[in-house]
Amino acid sequence: MAQTSRAETGGKRIWGLHPNVFFLGIVSFLTDVSSEMIFTLVPLFLANVLGAGTTVIGLIGGLSESTDAIFKIFAGRLSDKMGRRKPLVVAGYGLSTLAKPFMYLAASWGAVLAIRFTDRVGKGLRGSPRDALIADSVAETGRGKSFGIHRSMDTAGAALGLAVAAIITYLVQGESINLSLNTYRWLVLVGIIPAVLGVLLLLGLVREPRKKTTPPESGSHRSSDIGKSPPAFSGRFKLFLVVMAIFSLGNSSEFFITLRAQDIGAPVFEVILMLVVFNLTYAVISSPAGVLSDKLGRKRVITVGWLFYALVYLGFAQASSLWQIWALFAGYGVYQGTVQGVARAFVADLVTQEKRGTAYGLFHGVAGIALLPASLIAGWLWQAVSPAATFYFGAGLAFLATLGIVTLIRE
Repeated sequence: MAQTSRAETGGKRIWGLHPNVFFLGIVSFLTDVSSEMIFTLVPLFLANVLGAGTTVIGLIGGLSESTDAIFKIFAGRLSDKMGRRKPLVVAGYGLSTLAKPFMYLAASWGAVLAIRFTDRVGKGLRGSPRDALIADSVAETGRGKSFGIHRSMDTAGAALGLAVAAIITYLVQGESINLSLNTYRWLVLVGIIPAVLGVLLLLGLVREPRKKTTPPESGSHRSSDIGKSPPAFSGRFKLFLVVMAIFSLGNSSEFFITLRAQDIGAPVFEVILMLVVFNLTYAVISSPAGVLSDKLGRKRVITVGWLFYALVYLGFAQASSLWQIWALFAGYGVYQGTVQGVARAFVADLVTQEKRGTAYGLFHGVAGIALLPASLIAGWLWQAVSPAATFYFGAGLAFLATLGIVTLIRE
């Protein structure tokens, strides 16, 4: 049986959590307060203020996610080689924070693309090392819980950021259908503050965990293997990446569910409230889903989440009234809360500690790179066929990916 590292047993717990999990959760909470205020309404800023079409919006959404993905691959591998996670995490959060104020000055979709690109480079630098740092800090039996709670704290920040954005929007422009430039600039000014606080907290309170004396996964290195290269990734991990790629091709930028709400007739203020419901649902579901995956297995929970996603996307395709959109935003939160933390824990289950940063880079990278063609296809389908076609396409690939994970990947 694998020994437990000091990182898992030493140090004072905070609400039953390793300090790194707790403080990284707070950092993510503050960062998401900021990001949701500034970037969630980017599709409306592009469409309502700058007059951009859905193809351009899809390009910006997809290219942003793919940039994030490429840098997650690079940063995850680099953190394994360095043997340290925190420096890259700090660099990533810092770069995103520096980029955000420039949205106040953005006057063209090209400027938005450049700023969003810089922000996503920062997210890419921090994502894989941060997930590896969390996995390094906790025992295998608590991974689902730790990632679930981290996702809950992250998403609670998103909900708070959107609630503040809703208040600001209502005070500045009331219940107007379209987003105004003045409203958006107020959101940027207020949104910068929590991002700066998050970076300061990260610098002061998150610590690099000590290395394990013995890797936890079966099949890890024996003492006689010291000095040799870590083993290649398992077949299960590679199959999981393939299935994730299929799912992600239908999982276009979340810009499109925001546009769908406005397409049905929701004013900006109401769209923001819908996003609050989405994030609150996401936050509430994440922790119990993580705990459930520790007991029932990650694969089962992910399968249920993907099936639910397919049903929600079918709902977006067929929706014709605002009450349906409200319900679907909540349903989308159920999907996110069910899958996001559990998938991260599943990656840690499938690889050795020495490969964990690289594995998270590949995991995020495959999903993110697929989002560029996914968003371009979604934007084209929206304009050339209908808004519903975008969501039918996503639902179909989600069903296909669900079949793949059930038949190809053993627990």
